[in-house]
Amino acid sequence: MEEMEEELKCPVCGSFYREPIILPCSHNICQACARNILVQTPESESPQSRRASGSGVSDYDYLDLDKMSLYSEADSGYGSYGGFASAPTTPCQKSPNGVRVFPPAMPPPATHLSPALASVPRNSCITCPQCHRSLILDDRGLRGFPKNRVLEGVIDRYQQSKAAALKCQLCEKAPKEATVMCEQCDVFYCDPCRLRCHPPRGPLAKHRLVPPAQGRVSRRLSPRKVSTCTDHELENHSMYCVQCKMPVCYQCLEEGKHSSHEVKALGAMWKLHKSQLSQALNGLSDRAKEAKEFLVQLRNMVQQIQENSVEFEACLVAQCDALIDALNRRKAQLLARVNKEHEHKLKVVRDQISHCTVKLRQTTGLMEYCLEVIKENDPSGFLQISDALIRRVHLTEDQWGKGTLTPRMTTDFDLSLDNSPLLQSIHQLDFVQMKASSPVPATPILQLEDCCTHNNSATLSWKQPPLSTVPAEGYILELDDGNGGQFREVYVGKETMCTVDGLHFNSTYNARIKAFNKTGVSQYSKTLVLQTSEDTDSEEQTVPFPVPSERLPLRRMSPFSSTLNLQPSFPGRAYFDFRSSPHQLSLHSSLQSLNAPGCNFETQSTSYSQLVAWFAFDPGSAHSDIIFSNDNLTVTCSSYDDRVVLGKTGFSKGVHYWELTVDRYDNHPDPAFGVARIDVMKDVMLGKDDKAWAMYVDNNRSWFMHNNSHTNRTEGGITKGATIGVLLDFNRKTLTFFINDEQQGPIAFENVEGLFFPAVSLNRNVQVTLHTGLQVPDFYSSRASIA
Repeated sequence: MEEMEEELKCPVCGSFYREPIILPCSHNICQACARNILVQTPESESPQSRRASGSGVSDYDYLDLDKMSLYSEADSGYGSYGGFASAPTTPCQKSPNGVRVFPPAMPPPATHLSPALASVPRNSCITCPQCHRSLILDDRGLRGFPKNRVLEGVIDRYQQSKAAALKCQLCEKAPKEATVMCEQCDVFYCDPCRLRCHPPRGPLAKHRLVPPAQGRVSRRLSPRKVSTCTDHELENHSMYCVQCKMPVCYQCLEEGKHSSHEVKALGAMWKLHKSQLSQALNGLSDRAKEAKEFLVQLRNMVQQIQENSVEFEACLVAQCDALIDALNRRKAQLLARVNKEHEHKLKVVRDQISHCTVKLRQTTGLMEYCLEVIKENDPSGFLQISDALIRRVHLTEDQWGKGTLTPRMTTDFDLSLDNSPLLQSIHQLDFVQMKASSPVPATPILQLEDCCTHNNSATLSWKQPPLSTVPAEGYILELDDGNGGQFREVYVGKETMCTVDGLHFNSTYNARIKAFNKTGVSQYSKTLVLQTSEDTDSEEQTVPFPVPSERLPLRRMSPFSSTLNLQPSFPGRAYFDFRSSPHQLSLHSSLQSLNAPGCNFETQSTSYSQLVAWFAFDPGSAHSDIIFSNDNLTVTCSSYDDRVVLGKTGFSKGVHYWELTVDRYDNHPDPAFGVARIDVMKDVMLGKDDKAWAMYVDNNRSWFMHNNSHTNRTEGGITKGATIGVLLDFNRKTLTFFINDEQQGPIAFENVEGLFFPAVSLNRNVQVTLHTGLQVPDFYSSRASIA
């Protein structure tokens, strides 16, 4: 029954209704509260003057009065009717429920009526505090409203049920909790007192004992008050007016305004309306039952989600551990091969060392022997052996000259681990749709008549097959590097035409397209070969198919740098979000493919890879005080408070670098530069909340800030013309800042993961311009390559 309590409280005073009356709009209000919210209307707006003027609008339709009343006065606490010079002003207060309460203009005269029903000022108006419908009171004042006796009875029963103590009424000191109630004795008993004072024998054995809650309900209230007619206070209600939908007395039928209305017996209508209310409650009860079952279902879903999450995490950990184990096993195999090669090289070199040592020892002995022979003075004896010695010396010399002094084995290992397929598989490792609700889209068709190249740009167009019934949510365009290398995604989005800028001149590129939806991705389209121009002055060159004379509006992309040793960044569909894919690559097979036949070890040189993106500031997500210019590349602010603006493109992988130049810097403000989540607060300095990672800087020093935590104060500030660089490195999970091409302080933030947008906060004293599509500083690239 506690849920019913709000239905029993007055919207003005917030307490239980006391002598409630029923307003014409069917809402209830305490009599005392009704008198407090009365408003005296101007004489020209009284019911009599309105009738005299011939207005056909009833008193109840006098709704515009509320718009002109004190309720429309916002915060002053005082008000008057606008447009009426004679209207008095009345101070007002607010009730606990926010409704304005107006004390009476003058003390009411003494009367035999209750204070709430005493005479009210002439031409008074009452406005319902719930629906705000207004009504001009007639000469009867508040006595013209019927009293809600039913509501009074419900409140009495509710208060008695809450106030009734379920304690034993016969315990002498500390009453124990009652266990039964005797209906005949009307007494609550605990078990000891029941056995002592109400034994189940003799006449007491016939008494009926019930649980305390049931006994509390069975208690009867005082006799119900008799409902009397509001027009004839001495008459009880005896009939029901069907037209007015209200109980009436006999006197109302004989001489009142209900004399010509259709009436029915009060008891019959009482039973009819009770039956209608019961039927309506049955439907509402069914809905409440469904709501309870739905809540149980939702709570069960919470539990199931938690259990499934634990199970799924365990499965994911097991799968990743299996991949790690497979990688470790392959690592052991490859290390065994390296050790075998190592032992082989050592054996060859050591054998050569041993052979060369023996031969050198023999050569040295021959040389020493020959020198001793030369020392002899016997010519005949010398000549007897000289020819043989000369032949031995020449033979030994020839033996040293036939590659003997060349190493049979190099020190270099002719092995280079081909790990690119495995790294690609790891990067593409993603979740797939477990239960496909629909098939994947059909393979897109390249529209050759709309595809062309111009200088170092390529335009491609595609469409879904005409008979395709499966819709595509977007498309993925891939290009190779112009040298027959791996394909890379250069566009992901819903558009069916795309222009790729920044390609190499005089190069041949291969392009292909595929579609995707929630289920997965389609097969690739046929590969299209694109040839760029020889130089920037060449005329437009096309692949061998027609080119339209007038191009359609295109989405232009600039995915590559001048070296093309990069991967693209996309402002299309949320590219960096997880998306369903049927490509659940077999990393085990990729691991086994390392050094498999046809995948020989090759010497490879590593290079530092950077994602280059061209983007501007985003007016759609910026604070309303931000002022844009220069194709949304330059921003300032109209407010003295800091306001945040984000870039249009979000990043979640790769290395990104952009710069901002200070065009105007007045009065030493503290602009902040960095990255942020999409839902960062826009009306405070960047870094004040946990959605942003930033460096704020003045003319002398800078600080790093995240979640309102200031760290790493560093000397060196900015002035007009200064350049601030922001380097977001997802490979190393770091965020670094630069001022005028010099790193400002240490690495600002580490363990940077997720989707981030470039961000700036500034006020009206600062104006900055954004520069994108830049290479990282040289010293950082070289340091990262070494690392």
